[in-house]
Amino acid sequence: MDGDKKTRKALKIAVSISGVVSASFVGSDKDQIAVTGEGIDSVELTTLLRKKVGYTELVSVGPVEAKKDEPKDSKPAVQIDPYQYYYQSYGVPYYYYVY
Repeated sequence: MDGDKKTRKALKIAVSISGVVSASFVGSDKDQIAVTGEGIDSVELTTLLRKKVGYTELVSVGPVEAKKDEPKDSKPAVQIDPYQYYYQSYGVPYYYYVY
């Protein structure tokens, strides 16, 4: 990408697509954008980038490699009771009483 303005514009377009979780610059010259997410329309993304930024090439499309979660020896999480301060009712306002 030529200038700073075009790089910011390209990143802004990439993030605006629905389903995008993250977008970052990759490559030796930081001239490629890696977009991760679920349900991203790659054709729509490349079309928008071609229209608004310039030359765009789709390098690869594939599933994200899952990271292996190692079990951690941590303390059990403290459970919070969401209904601790539950109030039944504030009552009927005085002007609704019928005499």
